[in-house]
Amino acid sequence: MSLWRHLRRMGGPGLILLGLADNSVIPLTGSVDVLTIWLAARHREPWPYYALMATVGAVIGGYITYALARKGGKETMDRKLSKKRARQVTRAFERWGFFAVAIPALLPPPFPFVPFLIAAGAAQYSPKKFLGALTLGRGVRYSIMAGLGFVYGRHILRFFSQYYAPALTVLVGLALIGAVLTLIQYLRYRKKK
Repeated sequence: MSLWRHLRRMGGPGLILLGLADNSVIPLTGSVDVLTIWLAARHREPWPYYALMATVGAVIGGYITYALARKGGKETMDRKLSKKRARQVTRAFERWGFFAVAIPALLPPPFPFVPFLIAAGAAQYSPKKFLGALTLGRGVRYSIMAGLGFVYGRHILRFFSQYYAPALTVLVGLALIGAVLTLIQYLRYRKKK
């Protein structure tokens, strides 16, 4: 049984696991969105349930990344991000604070969200404000995804039944690209050390 099939069968708990992984060191670009839409389209549970489960997983995964960066301080950000990217994220974070987490949490893939989680932790941003911003952003995003799945469910399921293999290939490809980029960053960090 494939991992994707297993996560689908798990339903809400599968969304939590996927959200946890996606918002931590292993970005799985768009996978939580797709699974949220698919599960809401199936109408096994009310669609807000799936939005909530996706949000819970994203918040737990995001908080883990934030906490690790908070513990490591600015050095963590310097190790994980290029100097240019670190400057951009730091400037955005200093200027916007709460919204530097909430707005990127709303944005769809392929927008890179993990750098903002790292910046919030490295900047020692308030845990309560961080959790509020992350919950707001991801909650709105996954509510929209689940709502779309509920409303346009038949069309979405028809699309997935016709294009299951290509859609899965694209998702796996995006996940692999994320994994390769993470590996490249890790190797750069080791080389600097």
